[in-house]
Amino acid sequence: MGGNIIVEISVVPIGTGTTSLSRYIADCVGVLENEKGLNYQLTPMGTIVEGPLEIIFKVVKLMHEIPFKKGALRVVTTIKIDDRRDKKATMQKKIRSVLKINPEIKVAGS
Repeated sequence: MGGNIIVEISVVPIGTGTTSLSRYIADCVGVLENEKGLNYQLTPMGTIVEGPLEIIFKVVKLMHEIPFKKGALRVVTTIKIDDRRDKKATMQKKIRSVLKINPEIKVAGS
């Protein structure tokens, strides 16, 4: 298998009786907390995960199942995969690359 990839994951439970998703998202992120070999960054609209493809696919499945276990009737999970094979890519390298061009750009959490 290849090296690390970067994936954006968004898990949206539907049919929960509330518009609030934070309790579902907290449990989904808890899956990442328990998995070695991954880096992740929670964002307002999803979670960015960096690590080996096979581990990420495993945690995506686990995260997708969380809302069902909590009573959701429907779950929409979206993933975007950035699989770069010509050189090692990391979340931080991608951000630094953009900031080199425009250091005035605001970065989440800073």
